[in-house]
Parts: sequence; structure tokens; C-alpha cells
Amino acid sequence: MPGHPSMATQMFEARGHAAIYQKYRFAPGKELQRTILSYLREKGTNSAELVVDVGCGSGQGTRFLAEHFKKVVGTDISEAQIQEAWEGPSMPNVSYIVCPAEKLPFKDASVDLLTSFTAAHWFDLEKFMREAKRVVRPGGCVAISTYTVDMSLRYGKCSEKLTQVFRELWDLLLKYSHHRIKHVLEDYKEIFEALPFPDKKRIADILDKIPMTVAGVVGYLESSSPYQAFLKSDPEAAKALLQETEKRMLEVMGVSSRETPVEFWVRHVCVLGCKAR
Repeated sequence: MPGHPSMATQMFEARGHAAIYQKYRFAPGKELQRTILSYLREKGTNSAELVVDVGCGSGQGTRFLAEHFKKVVGTDISEAQIQEAWEGPSMPNVSYIVCPAEKLPFKDASVDLLTSFTAAHWFDLEKFMREAKRVVRPGGCVAISTYTVDMSLRYGKCSEKLTQVFRELWDLLLKYSHHRIKHVLEDYKEIFEALPFPDKKRIADILDKIPMTVAGVVGYLESSSPYQAFLKSDPEAAKALLQETEKRMLEVMGVSSRETPVEFWVRHVCVLGCKAR
């Protein structure tokens, strides 16, 4: 997720946060994967040789790409995140490097596919887009996505109440969010407009079901940048709020185990573009 130099260092550099991020951040959902792969087939980029995943965090999106492409490089400005990525599940065609999104160590027109999963809102957009234009080869593609705050939980007959508990906490946490989260709240419209390829589109209605547990949902909330900002400003209140939310979720569900499975539904936005040949 990190990518913007000052923000990435400030919000995602701590090793403890990176470890939580690795444990609880989910990989791109099946519908998002399908959207990206079908676009690449349409554009004839589905046999990409070199794929670069920018702001890769601890590598969730990078590993998805490695299942489909010959060589994948994940980049992130956070050393702690890259360390977590290396320590995650290893794949022979994946490597990771520490570098800013705005200064990618790749030759001109050398990249077949440039991706970013829930990270581009942290980048210096003007500089990143300049780099995208430079490194992507003619006929190459860009896929920049994010999950939105449009999330819900489903469990038996209490889905509505469960989602209400989740959203109450999320609404409170949004008060601690950085101003760059506006890009997410606006469905990446500005990022779409900034993409320097005329052949582009933005898909804002990608719904994915992510299998999770109560512990996983709470861990996801803990890994979010607004919660980490809240934790920094008032550690006791932040921890108490998270514990209370977990307790309320379990009560609504009528279960005692935090390992109880729930369906976590999330809406993704994806900006797709193809560089002219």
C-alpha cells in the first residue's frame, strides 16, 4: 500500500505495522483479478514478460500476478514492508526492491504491465504518471486499483447488524485518515484523469467476497492507516475501541470464537490503460 515517500515512511515503515499488514491484508479478490486479466487479454498483454507491482506492501497483489506472468517485481519505499514480502510465501519468478514509486529503476519502454493495488493514492501522482509513461512499453498496460470503504459483512441472519458495527468503527477511524484518502473516497477519479494514456477506462463496481474470520476483520482494521494514526495519538483508546468492536461483533453473531468465518464483501475500483503502440 505505501508509495508516497513521506507518507510511506511515516505510516508504513514500522516493522510491527508491516507484520500486521502482512498477516491481515487480503490479496486481490477473484472479481478484481478477473477484471484485470480479461482486460489484458483484450489488449493482447496477457503474455507479459515483465510485470512491475508498485507500492507492493508485503506482496499480496504481487503474488497473484506471479501466478500468471513470467517475471514479477514488487517495489515499495518501505524497507519493513519489503522485508515482510521476502519473508512471505516465496515464488521463483518474484523479486522485491526498495524504491519510491516516483523513481522506478527500470529502463525506458521495458515494462509490459505496471500495477498498483490500493497504493496509488499515496504516490506523488504527477511524478508517478511520468514514470509510468516512461517505463511502460508501447502496447503495454497499466492496472491501478483500490478497494473502497464500501464494505459489508455477512453472517447468517445478522448481516445488517454486523455491518453496522463494522461501519460505526470505520466511520470513526475515517476521522483520522490522511487527506490522500480522498482519492479512494472519490473512486480514483483523479488518478484516472492523471493517467497519460488516451486508451483508458475506470471500472467502479467490482464486488468481491473475501473469506475471513472475525479475527481477520479486526486485524484488517488494525492494519489500516487511520487506525494506526489513532493508535499513535491515543494508544489506550484505540486498543479499547478495537476490543469493544470485536466483542460486539461476536455478540451480534451469537458466537464466542474469534476464528468464526464471516463473508467480507468489498467494492473495488480499477483504472486500466494501454499505451499506444
